[in-house]
Amino acid sequence: MSKVCELTGIRPLTGNNVSHSNRRTKTRQEPNLKKKRYFIPEIAQNVILKLSARAIRTVDKLGGISQALVKAKPEKLSTRLAKLQKQIIKARQKAA
Repeated sequence: MSKVCELTGIRPLTGNNVSHSNRRTKTRQEPNLKKKRYFIPEIAQNVILKLSARAIRTVDKLGGISQALVKAKPEKLSTRLAKLQKQIIKARQKAA
């Protein structure tokens, strides 16, 4: 199971723990991922996403997952969310 945020593309960071004697050991900082279920009204579908806590706050601020997906850059999205983004944009164009 990969530890990558589906919306923002945030991945684990690597670095070194440095002791007082200046020895270095590898460390890994994991993103704060949570599973969250959202309803997308344009396509009448529920989706379960693995998002970072920061991404969840961003979705809430923007007013829902639909708006967040429309504003997101396709390069950072997972393949599943990129497909959903295209479906939402098509549905919005059809409704307009």
